[in-house]
Amino acid sequence: MKRIALTLTALILVLFSTLAAQDTAANDEYITAMTKNDPTQRAQLLKAWLDKYGGSGHQYENFANATVCTAQYPGKTQAETIKYGENALKIGGLDTSTKAQVLTIVAAMYVSTGDNLAQAKTYASQVVQIANTAKGQSAEAGNSQVWNQMSGSAYFIQGQAFEKENNLKSAVDAYSNSYRILKNKQIATSLAQLGKSAYEAKDYGTAQKAFSIAVPVLNDFGSITLYAKTLHRAGKKNEAIKYYKQSYNKRKTGEIAYNLGILLAPNGNSNDTVANEAIEYLLAASFLSPANSEKAMKLAEGLYFSQNPQYNQVVKNIQTKGKSLEQMTNTFNSKYGDKEEDDLSDAEKKEIETLLANIKKAEKDIEGLQAQQQSEL
Repeated sequence: MKRIALTLTALILVLFSTLAAQDTAANDEYITAMTKNDPTQRAQLLKAWLDKYGGSGHQYENFANATVCTAQYPGKTQAETIKYGENALKIGGLDTSTKAQVLTIVAAMYVSTGDNLAQAKTYASQVVQIANTAKGQSAEAGNSQVWNQMSGSAYFIQGQAFEKENNLKSAVDAYSNSYRILKNKQIATSLAQLGKSAYEAKDYGTAQKAFSIAVPVLNDFGSITLYAKTLHRAGKKNEAIKYYKQSYNKRKTGEIAYNLGILLAPNGNSNDTVANEAIEYLLAASFLSPANSEKAMKLAEGLYFSQNPQYNQVVKNIQTKGKSLEQMTNTFNSKYGDKEEDDLSDAEKKEIETLLANIKKAEKDIEGLQAQQQSEL
């Protein structure tokens, strides 16, 4: 019995000494890998270390996976990044910063491949939560900018995932959150592209939200014009006029001139300044837009003449003189049209002379009024 106890003790001592030796070897190899300055060499040694010690429950296994996941080196594949990142997350025990980096990188890889978009959104949401929590901790007070960058990047990844799912509203919301944090022009470009897609889908509310951020940043003709059209379709006429004018100042097109004209015209009936402005745009449209030329000219004429009492009076005078001329002509024809001059009395001859003089005067007056009308036209 005593001999058995001694034998068991010896075996236990041998076993523990073997495990200790293996643990020491793993630690030494891990340290050797991590101290390599060259990222490619470091990653290769860590991958070899994981092939050898992975799954053994070694204390550095999670960080070895995380380091390979986050490292940048030539020839690295998306599948590799996802594999080692998921391993690190599954093992757990990572510090907050490392975990956030791994979540961000793996989420970005899922979006890039187009696979597992739901997981990408979940991971991105976790990064936002981690960043917001960290910013509230006194120990992280000096790292608020770093955490802002993290959350801004996570929102951008969410936006990309929603965009790939064609969920335009959620994509715009995510990109908007990202831009408010990062103030990156590329995000504004993404919002402009989404705004165009939303406009074409007649989702004017989503398009408006996208362009409200993109337009002040990009200030380009295409985005401004689509924003104006979005506001126009959404019934926000005054805001649409504002952005149509900005667009027209960049490039004078017939379509924009016509849209400005038809939006300004209704207010022109009570405001001469607005009427004149509308007329100018409509006249420009009549020359610049073959498709709208005839409609633009008719609307311009109607608006101009409705605002011009002098012209309207000329038209009324022509109508009045025309009726008077018609009456005098009818009187002459009915009374003297069939009579010979020799059959006329002196009184009738005098009446004819007066009628003809009045007819001639009316015709001359009408000619003058028509010339005045033509001058206005």
